[in-house]
Amino acid sequence: MANGPAPFSEIGKRARDLLYKDYNFDQKFSLSIPSSTGLGLVATGLKRDQIFIGDINTLYKSGNTTVDVKVDTYSNVSTKVTVNDVFRSTKAALSFNIPDHKSGKLDVQYLHPHAAIDSSIGLNPSPQLELSAAIGSKDICLGAEVGFNTTSASFTKYNAGIAFNNPEFSAALMLADRGQSLKASYIHYVDRPDGFTVAAEITHRFSSFENRFTIGSSQSIDPNTVLKTRFSDDGKAAFQCQRAWRPNSLITLSAEYDSSKIFSSSTKLGLALALKP
Repeated sequence: MANGPAPFSEIGKRARDLLYKDYNFDQKFSLSIPSSTGLGLVATGLKRDQIFIGDINTLYKSGNTTVDVKVDTYSNVSTKVTVNDVFRSTKAALSFNIPDHKSGKLDVQYLHPHAAIDSSIGLNPSPQLELSAAIGSKDICLGAEVGFNTTSASFTKYNAGIAFNNPEFSAALMLADRGQSLKASYIHYVDRPDGFTVAAEITHRFSSFENRFTIGSSQSIDPNTVLKTRFSDDGKAAFQCQRAWRPNSLITLSAEYDSSKIFSSSTKLGLALALKP
């Protein structure tokens, strides 16, 4: 719903994306081969501990139905079937892994002009139940989520949050980690030709009275290049340079310096390449 609230998972997402999205400190590649018939192929991989691991996705779209099949390096097969508008404003997704016969899960999302509801249930004798909801509008929304383990009869998560959004800024306040921490995030879009944007995230843990913060920025160097920076109170500084060298094909260079590791390797470098014909 264009004027309704976003799902609970979207609360604070704008700031999180600027601060953390696409930062990668491995050698990573992605190849996307779309097709006008609805069948597409995506191959991804990264180098970790001198071993390349990755997966291949086959996506098929027909009308309101999308089938996503993923095969990873260890021959595990993950399948997800998504059907839009099962009922009005309702989306359902069935997912399962092979050979794990207990991995089946059903997700249902319902979007209303004043509410967004997501639910998930494991398709096994002792299912994991999850439910999240957000109410309000696209400008202000209040939401919560809970997770319940039927095997142990215990809550696996319970979080709540509120968000304020407008074209110039977005602010969010989250009670997270089952009530153990409070997170506040803010992102501001500065009215400049280079699209300069700043964001910050502050976390307070009630048990240890510990405060952590991260700040970052993003701006366009030229029409095809975006530079991002990130600084944390633990002494880590990172930057990311992403360039679109052809439509939808990106090369991303990431680097992070840890000033607390002065006697060991303190710099991480990563290169990610995304190709789309």
